[in-house]
Amino acid sequence: MPDAHRASRPSAGRAHDLDRFLRDATPVLAGGRAILLQIADPVVAAGVRRHSDFARRPQQRLVHTLMYVYAVVIGTPSDASTATSFVNRAHTPVAGADDVDRQLWVAATLYDSALRAHEAFGDPVPPEFARRVLDAYAPLGVALRVPAERWPSTVAAFEEYWASTLAAVRVTDDARSVARDLLHPRLAPAWVRAAMPLVRVVTVGMLPDAVRAQYGFAWGPRERRRYERVTTGLRWFRAVVPGPLLRLPGPLLLRRMRTMGTRH
Repeated sequence: MPDAHRASRPSAGRAHDLDRFLRDATPVLAGGRAILLQIADPVVAAGVRRHSDFARRPQQRLVHTLMYVYAVVIGTPSDASTATSFVNRAHTPVAGADDVDRQLWVAATLYDSALRAHEAFGDPVPPEFARRVLDAYAPLGVALRVPAERWPSTVAAFEEYWASTLAAVRVTDDARSVARDLLHPRLAPAWVRAAMPLVRVVTVGMLPDAVRAQYGFAWGPRERRRYERVTTGLRWFRAVVPGPLLRLPGPLLLRRMRTMGTRH
């Protein structure tokens, strides 16, 4: 049975390459994709829209999502507990937010987006390695009270779950409104707004075709070429960045989360 903090406690059998993968910041590039997939569930979208200050600080959900991932997957048990308590507190006023199906979907988007990020900007993840990553990501759902047996135990089982759930998502006006706030922030810091053209290209380009269409994003030959150029540039950039720098965002986000924890 998956343990909520299992990925935080490397064992003698854990290969060093998996640890590097879990610490790699490449999935950060798919953070926007994960959020847009999460809010393609109408209940999640309604909760984000009505119970958060997303319009004022749209980057906050992305930062908090990344904090949660790093805390549970590579942090200490204390980090995982702190991150989980933050999420549970945020979900308290939101009807349906703690529903197992919603929590499972949120965790699944994080795993799938991590694989898609490495595929787009690094190297495709081989099936056997993808299974090990799937196992390492199980605590993301288990920590939020998803029964361990609900997390897919094989890549094939995950792909079956993913396909069936993706076919059932429905992008609502709430989701489109949140997407506008995320991709066109008006009150975000200047450096965030400056990065948004690149973020928009990556986020829209990485979405599944059906979900992209439901959001109403344009996706023709021009958009595809722009995405391919950006993907090529980011792949080159990632290849030349030293490994320690690629793994730096995780510790920085954990440090920020620990600081936040001392204030609560």
